[in-house]
Amino acid sequence: MQQGNYKDKGGSEMDGREEDDLFELSSPYSLQNIGNTISKLTSTFCDDAEDEEDDIDNSFAFQIDRSLLIDPRLVLVDKMIGEGSYSTVHEGFYKLKPVAVKIIQPSNTSAVTRDHKERFQREVLLLSRMNHENVVKFIGASVEPTMMIVTELMKGETLQKYLWSVRPKRLDLKLSISLALDISRAMEYLHANGIIHRDLKPSNLLLTEDRMQIKLADFGLAREEAMGGMTCEAGTYRWMAPELYSRDPLPVGAKKHYDHKVDVYSFSIVLWELLTNKAPFKGRDNVTVAYAAAKNERPSVESLPGDIVSLLQSCWAEDPKIRPEFKEITGSLTNFLQNLCSTETTPPKIVSMDYSESHVQEDSIDAGHVPNKADDKGKKQKTSSTFFSCFDDCLSD
Repeated sequence: MQQGNYKDKGGSEMDGREEDDLFELSSPYSLQNIGNTISKLTSTFCDDAEDEEDDIDNSFAFQIDRSLLIDPRLVLVDKMIGEGSYSTVHEGFYKLKPVAVKIIQPSNTSAVTRDHKERFQREVLLLSRMNHENVVKFIGASVEPTMMIVTELMKGETLQKYLWSVRPKRLDLKLSISLALDISRAMEYLHANGIIHRDLKPSNLLLTEDRMQIKLADFGLAREEAMGGMTCEAGTYRWMAPELYSRDPLPVGAKKHYDHKVDVYSFSIVLWELLTNKAPFKGRDNVTVAYAAAKNERPSVESLPGDIVSLLQSCWAEDPKIRPEFKEITGSLTNFLQNLCSTETTPPKIVSMDYSESHVQEDSIDAGHVPNKADDKGKKQKTSSTFFSCFDDCLSD
């Protein structure tokens, strides 16, 4: 679920923005409720609706379990915080709790094309199955009179906006790796459940309010992996794997053979952005970006840590078979972060204690109690907890 981008105080666009890629807003507005939202958004998207009028198929029957549906009258919609190719995203309230509301356009369900209805249904069914700390939480959906998806509201907004806000400075290396770990764990979970996201990028990654944790969002292009080929109209050029491009034009809906490794490529570009805080293929349009990726051109890895360079290069390898699985990526990032913490954290001084039987008995007599194994167990646990405390401190620095 994308959230809105913005312009700086001088009105110029943030470095690296691509309107046709990110579909972002520059001026969010406030609305009182869903009724007002529908009337305003209908006028915004009416031209698109007229263009797609021939594709509308009102015979489409949603197959969404009733347990996933909510009463739209209980949803209050506030300011718009993002816009996608076929939807808008708003802050809102559901049963008086803050939520994010994704509204499919046009806002009148009967005017939505069959393709978008199928896409909406697939997103609802996939997102409702997700149960992971690094995947945005699904709350419910509505199909009439407006198609909408309600999820938890991530107050830290998108990773894209956060990177823009600190550019040209880089994020702290430990924070970059920690956030990359969150993404990798989310993707490992998806792939373990046979799901490809197909649109992994910073504007689809949402931050907690303290900006210390990331959650994966926007399952509009996600789907279950199929062996017989899948449509290639998926993703955003700067983050799309080269195997998704075609040298020759393909008809709409045509299928290509690719697998979940397209997400690994997209992850490599996101990881590179986390480490450099630069725009990938900056200054190039979609056609030249696609051409560069297909010709095995990749962003510069100059000044990046050697271990991370090796990981990046394996993840964005031209041959998908060479790219690692997310389970391997998670392991590599975990090891790198542990090594990073161990070199930056001074271990506490450890005082050797002699717990021989004679000393224990003397202490026990003085203390007026009889020694037991539980006491020794407690001492061991205390030493172990000291280590993990140091590791947690490293992550929170």
